[in-house]
Amino acid sequence: QVQLVESGGGLVQAGGSLRLSCVASESIFSFNTMGWYRQTPGKQRELVASMSNGGRTNYADSVEGRFTISKDNAKNTVYLQMNSLKSEDTAVYYCYADRFYPTFRTYWGQGTQVTVSS
Repeated sequence: QVQLVESGGGLVQAGGSLRLSCVASESIFSFNTMGWYRQTPGKQRELVASMSNGGRTNYADSVEGRFTISKDNAKNTVYLQMNSLKSEDTAVYYCYADRFYPTFRTYWGQGTQVTVSS
């Protein structure tokens, strides 16, 4: 069973920074796409950032320029560096990993809470 273990969340003041980590239980080469979603009660789940196996990245408009997704293949780890945090970034952040073949499957981390105080 694939496991994704997240860490790095916490409470931070607006304008501050956090780095989230997601460690996979197997080689991240086995996943086609990895990234981060966030969820706030009453709001639709939002794709924050993603990275393909080949290193292509995409960001939500709301975070582009402030957040950076990266990975370390040797450590089976995906990171989300979050800078210039805003109160609206407050959410539970979930790491995910997609595998396209033989059939589409998404794996999820347990989530880590990020709270940004004004």
